[in-house]
Amino acid sequence: MRKKKKSLTEVSALGQYIPMSVHKARRVIDQIRGRSYKETLMILELMPYRACYPIFKIIYSAAANAKHNKGFEKEDLLVWKAEVNKGPTRKKLKPRARGRSYLIKKPTCHISVVLKDISYYEAYETLYNREKYLPSNFRLKSSGAIWDKK
Repeated sequence: MRKKKKSLTEVSALGQYIPMSVHKARRVIDQIRGRSYKETLMILELMPYRACYPIFKIIYSAAANAKHNKGFEKEDLLVWKAEVNKGPTRKKLKPRARGRSYLIKKPTCHISVVLKDISYYEAYETLYNREKYLPSNFRLKSSGAIWDKK
């Protein structure tokens, strides 16, 4: 099995065996993928679904990992990857009439979240801004005239 290469700008958190259906968790995860950390927390606090609380805890844990382990600022974090996978199904027996029993299935899921620090990329863009290296005669200057087609 191949090991993943560790990125300098990514941190992750994983929640396993969460007692919830995969479909219900994916409904919430799809809303927060690609958003900033603060916006994600605000969305999760205001959504009326039961799946929001465990996802909120995982996002908060990933941000704490970023702050403690790599020294990132929480304002610069972005939800880069968020996925929900199916976990094992817990099975219970419910006693019924006449000595019978029914099987009750309790689904679980695994939620993994990867946060990325975008300040690294913003610093890279400002450091290697191509426009400042161009000669002045290559810059387009507008005369302010409006050209009409006849």
